[in-house]
This record gives sequence, C-alpha cells and structure tokens, in this order.
Amino acid sequence: MASLDQLRRQVWEANQGIYRAGLVTMHSGNASGIDRERGLVIIKPSGMDYDKMKPADLVVTDLEGKKVRGKWKPSVDLPHHLYIYRHRPDTGGVIHTHSNHATALAMLGRSIPAYLTAIADEFGDEIPCAPYVDNIGDHIGEAVIAAAGRSPVVLLANHGVFAFGPTVAAAFKAAVMVEDVSRTCHLALQLGQPKPLPPSEVKKWYDRYHSTYGQNEG
Repeated sequence: MASLDQLRRQVWEANQGIYRAGLVTMHSGNASGIDRERGLVIIKPSGMDYDKMKPADLVVTDLEGKKVRGKWKPSVDLPHHLYIYRHRPDTGGVIHTHSNHATALAMLGRSIPAYLTAIADEFGDEIPCAPYVDNIGDHIGEAVIAAAGRSPVVLLANHGVFAFGPTVAAAFKAAVMVEDVSRTCHLALQLGQPKPLPPSEVKKWYDRYHSTYGQNEG
C-alpha cells in the first residue's frame, strides 16, 4: 500500500500533468486520489493556480468531506469526487477538466461514438455525455455515475469532463486521451460524417488493448 505521502505526490503530479497538457488553465479543474484503507482523499485546493501549487498545498479530507489535513480549503468539486469514490469502489483517482475539444462536444450535448480504434482501445464504447445538471449537492456525481457504463470518462453537457480510473495515473491518462481523440473527431467532423466502428470491432480492440498491450511487470 502506498503511503499517504506517495499518494500526495501522485495527486500533485496529476494536477501538474493536466496543466502542462493544456487540459486546464489558471486554476480551473482538479485531480484527486483516494487511500481506501485509511478512508482519506487528497485533492487540489480551491482556486489555487497550478504553477504556484506545491505538494504540501494539497488538502486531505475524509469520505464525508471533512478536512483532516492542510491549511487550504479543498476544491469546490470535492463532493463530486467523493460521490464517484463512494459509488465506484474500483476508482482510485478522479480528474475534472474543461479541456477544449472534449468540452466543445459537451457543449453540444454530444457523446463521442467509437469512431476510432483509439477510442475502442481506451474507452471500450462510446464516450458518454451526461445531460446538463447544476452543481448542487450530488447532482454532478449522480450524473457521472448514471452515464459512465464501461467508459472511464464522462462528458457533462455545458460543463466539461470527468475522468476516473483504478489509479491516479490511470485517471490522468483517460483525461489526456479523451482530449486527444476529441480533437481528432472535431477535425473529422469538419470534413464529413465519420462512421462508428461495429460493436464487434470495438470489443476486439478493447480486449486486445486490455490483455496483451504493453509490458508485463516483473
């Protein structure tokens, strides 16, 4: 089990990563991670610019949102992160962005069909877009969970992107990948109407990617 300091470093790196990748600007968006054995969540402080943020600035809360460590207020999106953690026990990291191309599709209320093998690989189906909801209570968390299915990313209409995964690094990868494929889809849609891959092909690519792709550990 990673120490709390190791998780803090992972969450800080994810926050810096989404900033360097251009998925957020100034202080918008956030990344968090959970230590399930300790029942603690580490998240970006509210309204703090990424280029000024140090690992020690991250805020630690319990699963009810009570701050247990840190001098700053946690992100205002903390309740949405907590809802996802409570309802997706396989989730170890959550990231929220307003990345341009993915959010442009969210503005239109468009899910992203499995147009590309890259979408099939990473997401295993279309990338869903949840209907618009306000930011009161658990409305956003509920919308994300209701829409997610197999996908580790949900677009929120008129809002942005939530990505999640078994680790903080996996959530970061999903956030980067959804913006990458969204940009490609945006370009293609300027030229015509692409056709989604058949479900059998989506499954074929997803299964290979999640069974034989990459290097074995050890």
